[in-house]
Amino acid sequence: MEEKTCYRRVLLKLSGEALAGDQGYGIDPAVIGALAEEIKEVVDLGVELALVIGGGNIFRGVAAASQGMERASADYMGMLATVINSLAMQDALEKRGVLTRVQTSLGMQAVAEPYIRRRALRHLEKKRVVIFAAGTGNPYFSTDTAASLRAMEIGADALLKATQVDGIYSADPKKDKNAVRFSHMTYKDVLGRGLRVMDTTAISLCMDHGLPIIVFDLHQRGNIKRVICGEGIGTIVKGEE
Repeated sequence: MEEKTCYRRVLLKLSGEALAGDQGYGIDPAVIGALAEEIKEVVDLGVELALVIGGGNIFRGVAAASQGMERASADYMGMLATVINSLAMQDALEKRGVLTRVQTSLGMQAVAEPYIRRRALRHLEKKRVVIFAAGTGNPYFSTDTAASLRAMEIGADALLKATQVDGIYSADPKKDKNAVRFSHMTYKDVLGRGLRVMDTTAISLCMDHGLPIIVFDLHQRGNIKRVICGEGIGTIVKGEE
């Protein structure tokens, strides 16, 4: 029996740290391979999928800037880290037979296509996974903001934010045993409570254009597929009912 999906086209945001696994730095081949298997399962359902991957497993521009590096230079270095992660994910996906294209906001034609919206849409229509690298191409903007921007540009039905916990809580569940998980929240609730699930620019962009955000636990095997199929896991952030 063919599984029914709730979304035609989605953008999946992964943190760079997710690729590092237990080693805490760099790229763990076993971890990226397991992620590629999960993404393949989603693509096999006929869903059009785009990816944005952070670079924190290699270099964090904000952290470097806080230690005295000039912020714009640090952010450009962070963008290059996202390209490394994107190429690694492309390799893992294509080894599993998933057609993939990497598009970068910074010109580097030797390794990836430049970001061209109409070309990205064409790739998605042909059921290729498109990985958007190098953020927005501008310093001072996070990969969360890049994910929100690209999701709207490609007409995604939802932005899937894969995290370390199974949704948005009233407090840090690792520190507060009484923390409560929300199944639904509004953009204004997230902004008003100062919940750091995504930066405020990313949340505001989604709010202005009505793009739902689904926050879920990446570490539970099969969760990407469960979200795509509409299972009630994680937290969905959207406008007022």
